[in-house]
Amino acid sequence: MALRLGAILFGAALFLALPTVSDQGIVFLAGLVVIEAIFALSWNLLFGFTGLASFGHAAFFAIGAYLTGYGLKAGLGVPFLGLIAASGLLGALVAALTGLVLLRRTTGIHLAIFTLALAEVLRIVIGYSTLLGREDGLASIPKPTLELGFATIPLTSGTAYYYFMCVAGLVIGAVLWVVCHGPYGRLLVSIRQDPQRVAFLGVNVGRKRLQAFILSGAVAAIAGALYAPWAQIVTPESAHWIHSTQPMLASLLGGAHSFWGPVVGTVLFSIINYLTRNLVGLSELVIGATLLIIVLAAPSGVIGLVRTAQQRWSRRRKSGAGPDGDEGGSVRS
Repeated sequence: MALRLGAILFGAALFLALPTVSDQGIVFLAGLVVIEAIFALSWNLLFGFTGLASFGHAAFFAIGAYLTGYGLKAGLGVPFLGLIAASGLLGALVAALTGLVLLRRTTGIHLAIFTLALAEVLRIVIGYSTLLGREDGLASIPKPTLELGFATIPLTSGTAYYYFMCVAGLVIGAVLWVVCHGPYGRLLVSIRQDPQRVAFLGVNVGRKRLQAFILSGAVAAIAGALYAPWAQIVTPESAHWIHSTQPMLASLLGGAHSFWGPVVGTVLFSIINYLTRNLVGLSELVIGATLLIIVLAAPSGVIGLVRTAQQRWSRRRKSGAGPDGDEGGSVRS
Protein backbone atom coordinates (compact mmCIF):
# COMPACT_ATOMS: atom_id res chain seq x y z
CA MET A 1 0.00 0.00 0.00
CA ALA A 2 2.85 2.38 0.88
CA LEU A 3 4.58 1.57 -2.41
CA ARG A 4 1.38 2.24 -4.36
CA LEU A 5 0.80 5.55 -2.57
CA GLY A 6 4.39 6.56 -3.20
CA ALA A 7 4.03 5.80 -6.92
CA ILE A 8 0.85 7.89 -7.10
CA LEU A 9 2.45 10.84 -5.32
CA PHE A 10 5.56 10.59 -7.49
CA GLY A 11 3.46 10.55 -10.67
CA ALA A 12 1.41 13.54 -9.50
CA ALA A 13 4.56 15.48 -8.59
CA LEU A 14 6.11 14.66 -11.96
CA PHE A 15 3.08 15.98 -13.86
CA LEU A 16 2.94 19.12 -11.73
CA ALA A 17 6.64 19.80 -12.35
CA LEU A 18 6.49 19.36 -16.14
CA PRO A 19 5.79 23.05 -17.02
CA THR A 20 9.01 24.05 -15.28
CA VAL A 21 11.28 21.46 -16.92
CA SER A 22 9.71 20.74 -20.33
CA ASP A 23 8.74 22.64 -23.44
CA GLN A 24 5.18 23.53 -24.40
CA GLY A 25 4.80 20.54 -26.71
CA ILE A 26 5.47 18.04 -23.91
CA VAL A 27 3.17 19.95 -21.55
CA PHE A 28 0.38 19.87 -24.15
CA LEU A 29 0.77 16.11 -24.52
CA ALA A 30 0.79 15.71 -20.74
CA GLY A 31 -2.47 17.65 -20.56
CA LEU A 32 -3.99 15.26 -23.11
CA VAL A 33 -2.78 12.35 -20.96
CA VAL A 34 -4.63 13.78 -17.95
CA ILE A 35 -7.83 14.11 -19.98
CA GLU A 36 -7.57 10.67 -21.57
CA ALA A 37 -6.80 9.13 -18.16
CA ILE A 38 -10.09 10.53 -16.80
CA PHE A 39 -11.84 9.24 -19.92
CA ALA A 40 -10.28 5.79 -19.43
CA LEU A 41 -11.31 5.71 -15.76
CA SER A 42 -14.89 6.45 -16.77
CA TRP A 43 -14.90 3.57 -19.28
CA ASN A 44 -13.25 1.14 -16.87
CA LEU A 45 -15.93 1.86 -14.28
CA LEU A 46 -18.25 0.07 -16.69
CA PHE A 47 -15.97 -2.68 -17.96
CA GLY A 48 -13.54 -3.42 -15.16
CA PHE A 49 -15.98 -3.07 -12.27
CA THR A 50 -19.48 -3.64 -13.67
CA GLY A 51 -18.72 -6.00 -16.55
CA LEU A 52 -20.34 -3.83 -19.25
CA ALA A 53 -18.56 -2.94 -22.48
CA SER A 54 -19.26 0.27 -24.39
CA PHE A 55 -17.76 0.66 -27.85
CA GLY A 56 -19.23 4.14 -28.29
CA HIS A 57 -18.08 5.87 -25.12
CA ALA A 58 -16.61 8.73 -27.13
CA ALA A 59 -20.18 10.00 -27.62
CA PHE A 60 -20.30 11.18 -24.00
CA PHE A 61 -16.85 12.75 -24.37
CA ALA A 62 -18.04 14.66 -27.43
CA ILE A 63 -21.18 15.85 -25.63
CA GLY A 64 -19.12 17.48 -22.90
CA ALA A 65 -16.56 18.87 -25.33
CA TYR A 66 -19.13 20.48 -27.61
CA LEU A 67 -21.28 21.89 -24.81
CA THR A 68 -18.32 23.53 -23.08
CA GLY A 69 -16.67 24.59 -26.33
CA TYR A 70 -19.84 26.22 -27.61
CA GLY A 71 -20.50 27.91 -24.27
CA LEU A 72 -17.02 29.44 -24.17
CA LYS A 73 -16.90 30.44 -27.82
CA ALA A 74 -20.40 31.94 -27.89
CA GLY A 75 -19.75 33.91 -24.70
CA LEU A 76 -22.94 32.80 -22.98
CA GLY A 77 -21.75 34.21 -19.66
CA VAL A 78 -22.00 30.86 -17.88
CA PRO A 79 -19.16 30.30 -15.37
CA PHE A 80 -16.65 27.68 -16.43
CA LEU A 81 -17.44 25.42 -13.49
CA GLY A 82 -21.09 25.75 -14.47
CA LEU A 83 -20.26 24.56 -17.99
CA ILE A 84 -18.36 21.59 -16.58
CA ALA A 85 -21.29 20.74 -14.30
CA ALA A 86 -23.75 21.13 -17.18
CA SER A 87 -21.60 18.83 -19.31
CA GLY A 88 -21.61 16.19 -16.60
CA LEU A 89 -25.38 16.50 -16.16
CA LEU A 90 -26.03 16.27 -19.91
CA GLY A 91 -23.74 13.27 -20.17
CA ALA A 92 -25.56 11.64 -17.26
CA LEU A 93 -28.95 12.41 -18.85
CA VAL A 94 -27.98 10.91 -22.22
CA ALA A 95 -26.48 7.90 -20.45
CA ALA A 96 -29.69 7.46 -18.45
CA LEU A 97 -31.86 7.56 -21.56
CA THR A 98 -29.50 5.23 -23.40
CA GLY A 99 -29.22 2.85 -20.47
CA LEU A 100 -32.97 2.70 -19.91
CA VAL A 101 -33.41 1.51 -23.48
CA LEU A 102 -30.37 -0.75 -23.87
CA LEU A 103 -29.68 -2.27 -20.45
CA ARG A 104 -33.19 -3.68 -20.15
CA ARG A 105 -32.79 -5.64 -23.36
CA THR A 106 -29.15 -6.46 -23.86
CA THR A 107 -25.70 -6.72 -22.32
CA GLY A 108 -22.36 -8.05 -23.51
CA ILE A 109 -21.36 -7.69 -27.13
CA HIS A 110 -24.83 -6.54 -28.16
CA LEU A 111 -24.63 -3.58 -25.79
CA ALA A 112 -21.17 -2.75 -27.14
CA ILE A 113 -22.41 -2.75 -30.75
CA PHE A 114 -25.49 -0.67 -29.94
CA THR A 115 -23.41 1.99 -28.16
CA LEU A 116 -21.03 2.05 -31.12
CA ALA A 117 -23.96 2.64 -33.48
CA LEU A 118 -25.38 5.43 -31.33
CA ALA A 119 -21.99 7.18 -31.17
CA GLU A 120 -21.66 7.05 -34.94
CA VAL A 121 -25.16 8.50 -35.31
CA LEU A 122 -24.19 11.35 -33.00
CA ARG A 123 -21.01 11.97 -34.99
CA ILE A 124 -22.98 12.19 -38.24
CA VAL A 125 -25.56 14.53 -36.68
CA ILE A 126 -22.79 16.83 -35.42
CA GLY A 127 -21.23 16.79 -38.88
CA TYR A 128 -24.44 18.17 -40.37
CA SER A 129 -25.03 20.77 -37.63
CA THR A 130 -24.26 24.31 -38.76
CA LEU A 131 -24.47 25.53 -35.17
CA LEU A 132 -21.63 23.20 -34.18
CA GLY A 133 -19.46 23.99 -37.20
CA ARG A 134 -20.32 20.89 -39.26
CA GLU A 135 -17.23 18.85 -40.21
CA ASP A 136 -14.88 21.72 -39.31
CA GLY A 137 -16.08 21.70 -35.71
CA LEU A 138 -15.66 24.51 -33.21
CA ALA A 139 -12.32 26.28 -33.54
CA SER A 140 -10.63 29.11 -31.62
CA ILE A 141 -12.22 28.11 -28.31
CA PRO A 142 -10.93 30.56 -25.69
CA LYS A 143 -9.46 29.44 -22.41
CA PRO A 144 -11.75 30.27 -19.49
CA THR A 145 -11.61 32.25 -16.29
CA LEU A 146 -12.31 30.41 -13.06
CA GLU A 147 -14.82 32.28 -10.93
CA LEU A 148 -15.01 31.02 -7.34
CA GLY A 149 -17.14 33.79 -5.86
CA PHE A 150 -14.44 34.94 -3.46
CA ALA A 151 -11.76 35.04 -6.17
CA THR A 152 -11.33 35.09 -9.92
CA ILE A 153 -8.50 32.99 -11.33
CA PRO A 154 -7.58 33.52 -15.00
CA LEU A 155 -6.83 30.28 -16.81
CA THR A 156 -5.98 32.01 -20.07
CA SER A 157 -2.37 30.84 -20.05
CA GLY A 158 -1.53 27.27 -20.96
CA THR A 159 0.34 26.68 -17.70
CA ALA A 160 -2.53 27.90 -15.51
CA TYR A 161 -5.08 25.74 -17.31
CA TYR A 162 -2.71 22.76 -17.18
CA TYR A 163 -2.49 23.02 -13.40
CA PHE A 164 -6.27 23.33 -13.24
CA MET A 165 -6.61 20.10 -15.24
CA CYS A 166 -4.15 18.32 -12.95
CA VAL A 167 -6.12 19.36 -9.88
CA ALA A 168 -9.39 18.40 -11.56
CA GLY A 169 -7.92 15.02 -12.52
CA LEU A 170 -6.80 14.36 -8.94
CA VAL A 171 -10.23 15.31 -7.56
CA ILE A 172 -12.11 13.16 -10.09
CA GLY A 173 -9.71 10.27 -9.54
CA ALA A 174 -10.13 10.52 -5.76
CA VAL A 175 -13.94 10.56 -6.03
CA LEU A 176 -13.96 7.54 -8.35
CA TRP A 177 -11.50 5.72 -6.07
CA VAL A 178 -13.81 6.21 -3.10
CA VAL A 179 -16.79 5.04 -5.15
CA CYS A 180 -15.01 1.96 -6.52
CA HIS A 181 -13.45 0.90 -3.21
CA GLY A 182 -16.56 1.46 -1.11
CA PRO A 183 -19.61 -0.79 -0.65
CA TYR A 184 -21.05 0.34 -3.98
CA GLY A 185 -17.88 -0.56 -5.86
CA ARG A 186 -17.70 -3.98 -4.22
CA LEU A 187 -21.32 -4.53 -5.21
CA LEU A 188 -20.50 -3.67 -8.82
CA VAL A 189 -17.63 -6.18 -8.79
CA SER A 190 -20.01 -8.83 -7.43
CA ILE A 191 -22.45 -8.05 -10.25
CA ARG A 192 -19.63 -8.43 -12.77
CA GLN A 193 -18.60 -11.78 -11.33
CA ASP A 194 -22.02 -13.36 -10.76
CA PRO A 195 -25.10 -11.23 -11.54
CA GLN A 196 -27.52 -14.12 -10.98
CA ARG A 197 -26.33 -14.74 -7.43
CA VAL A 198 -26.43 -11.01 -6.61
CA ALA A 199 -29.98 -10.80 -7.98
CA PHE A 200 -30.92 -13.83 -5.85
CA LEU A 201 -29.78 -11.89 -2.78
CA GLY A 202 -32.37 -9.21 -3.55
CA VAL A 203 -30.23 -6.62 -5.34
CA ASN A 204 -31.77 -4.88 -8.34
CA VAL A 205 -28.94 -5.66 -10.79
CA GLY A 206 -30.47 -3.65 -13.63
CA ARG A 207 -30.72 -0.53 -11.49
CA LYS A 208 -27.12 -0.81 -10.28
CA ARG A 209 -25.89 -1.28 -13.84
CA LEU A 210 -27.86 1.77 -14.93
CA GLN A 211 -26.37 3.84 -12.10
CA ALA A 212 -22.85 2.82 -13.14
CA PHE A 213 -23.68 3.67 -16.76
CA ILE A 214 -24.93 7.12 -15.75
CA LEU A 215 -21.88 7.85 -13.58
CA SER A 216 -19.56 6.67 -16.33
CA GLY A 217 -21.28 8.87 -18.93
CA ALA A 218 -21.10 11.90 -16.64
CA VAL A 219 -17.35 11.48 -15.99
CA ALA A 220 -16.65 10.95 -19.70
CA ALA A 221 -18.55 14.17 -20.50
CA ILE A 222 -16.53 16.06 -17.86
CA ALA A 223 -13.33 14.78 -19.51
CA GLY A 224 -14.64 16.22 -22.78
CA ALA A 225 -15.44 19.51 -21.07
CA LEU A 226 -11.83 19.77 -19.87
CA TYR A 227 -10.57 18.92 -23.34
CA ALA A 228 -12.31 21.72 -25.28
CA PRO A 229 -10.39 24.71 -23.80
CA TRP A 230 -7.12 22.78 -23.78
CA ALA A 231 -7.17 21.79 -27.46
CA GLN A 232 -9.13 24.95 -28.38
CA ILE A 233 -10.88 22.98 -31.12
CA VAL A 234 -13.53 20.27 -31.10
CA THR A 235 -14.42 18.27 -34.21
CA PRO A 236 -16.82 15.38 -34.90
CA GLU A 237 -13.80 13.07 -34.69
CA SER A 238 -14.06 13.34 -30.91
CA ALA A 239 -17.14 11.08 -31.20
CA HIS A 240 -15.52 8.71 -33.69
CA TRP A 241 -15.29 5.01 -32.88
CA ILE A 242 -11.49 5.24 -33.07
CA HIS A 243 -11.58 7.61 -30.09
CA SER A 244 -13.76 5.09 -28.25
CA THR A 245 -11.00 2.50 -28.58
CA GLN A 246 -8.46 4.61 -26.66
CA PRO A 247 -9.86 3.94 -23.16
CA MET A 248 -10.24 0.26 -24.07
CA LEU A 249 -6.62 -0.06 -25.16
CA ALA A 250 -5.42 1.90 -22.13
CA SER A 251 -7.41 -0.30 -19.76
CA LEU A 252 -6.18 -3.52 -21.37
CA LEU A 253 -2.60 -2.27 -21.37
CA GLY A 254 -2.61 -1.13 -17.76
CA GLY A 255 -5.02 -3.67 -16.29
CA ALA A 256 -8.80 -3.52 -16.65
CA HIS A 257 -9.60 -4.98 -13.22
CA SER A 258 -7.29 -2.56 -11.42
CA PHE A 259 -8.49 0.94 -10.60
CA TRP A 260 -5.21 2.59 -11.60
CA GLY A 261 -4.73 0.31 -14.60
CA PRO A 262 -6.36 2.72 -17.10
CA VAL A 263 -4.16 5.57 -15.83
CA VAL A 264 -0.98 3.52 -16.20
CA GLY A 265 -2.15 2.30 -19.60
CA THR A 266 -2.89 5.83 -20.78
CA VAL A 267 0.59 7.03 -19.78
CA LEU A 268 2.31 4.05 -21.44
CA PHE A 269 0.14 4.35 -24.54
CA SER A 270 1.04 8.04 -24.86
CA ILE A 271 4.74 7.32 -24.36
CA ILE A 272 4.67 4.67 -27.10
CA ASN A 273 2.84 7.08 -29.40
CA TYR A 274 5.40 9.80 -28.74
CA LEU A 275 8.44 7.56 -29.23
CA THR A 276 7.08 6.14 -32.50
CA ARG A 277 5.83 9.45 -33.92
CA ASN A 278 8.59 9.51 -36.55
CA LEU A 279 8.06 5.91 -37.66
CA VAL A 280 5.75 6.67 -40.57
CA GLY A 281 3.52 3.68 -41.21
CA LEU A 282 5.08 1.68 -38.37
CA SER A 283 3.61 3.44 -35.35
CA GLU A 284 0.39 1.40 -35.43
CA LEU A 285 2.40 -1.80 -35.92
CA VAL A 286 4.56 -1.09 -32.86
CA ILE A 287 1.53 -0.21 -30.73
CA GLY A 288 -0.36 -3.29 -31.90
CA ALA A 289 2.60 -5.59 -31.26
CA THR A 290 3.10 -4.10 -27.79
CA LEU A 291 -0.56 -4.62 -26.90
CA LEU A 292 -0.45 -8.17 -28.26
CA ILE A 293 2.59 -9.02 -26.17
CA ILE A 294 1.04 -7.52 -23.03
CA VAL A 295 -2.27 -9.32 -23.53
CA LEU A 296 -0.56 -12.67 -24.16
CA ALA A 297 2.10 -12.35 -21.46
CA ALA A 298 -0.06 -10.61 -18.87
CA PRO A 299 -3.84 -10.81 -19.38
CA SER A 300 -4.22 -8.62 -16.27
CA GLY A 301 -2.16 -5.83 -17.84
CA VAL A 302 1.02 -4.15 -16.69
CA ILE A 303 -0.23 -3.77 -13.12
CA GLY A 304 -1.15 -7.46 -13.03
CA LEU A 305 2.34 -8.29 -14.30
CA VAL A 306 3.92 -6.16 -11.57
CA ARG A 307 1.74 -7.77 -8.89
CA THR A 308 2.65 -11.24 -10.10
CA ALA A 309 6.35 -10.35 -9.99
CA GLN A 310 5.95 -8.96 -6.46
CA GLN A 311 4.18 -12.14 -5.31
CA ARG A 312 6.86 -14.36 -6.80
CA TRP A 313 9.59 -12.26 -5.22
CA SER A 314 7.83 -12.41 -1.86
CA ARG A 315 7.42 -16.19 -2.08
CA ARG A 316 11.04 -16.60 -3.13
CA ARG A 317 12.23 -14.53 -0.19
CA LYS A 318 10.10 -16.55 2.23
CA SER A 319 11.14 -19.90 0.81
CA GLY A 320 14.82 -18.88 0.71
CA ALA A 321 14.94 -17.61 4.31
CA GLY A 322 15.89 -19.79 7.20
CA PRO A 323 14.25 -19.72 10.66
CA ASP A 324 16.48 -16.79 11.67
CA GLY A 325 15.90 -14.87 8.44
CA ASP A 326 19.15 -16.16 6.80
CA GLU A 327 19.18 -17.91 3.46
CA GLY A 328 18.65 -21.59 4.00
CA GLY A 329 21.42 -23.61 2.35
CA SER A 330 21.45 -24.10 -1.40
CA VAL A 331 17.78 -25.00 -1.78
CA ARG A 332 15.91 -22.74 -4.27
CA SER A 333 12.27 -22.65 -5.07
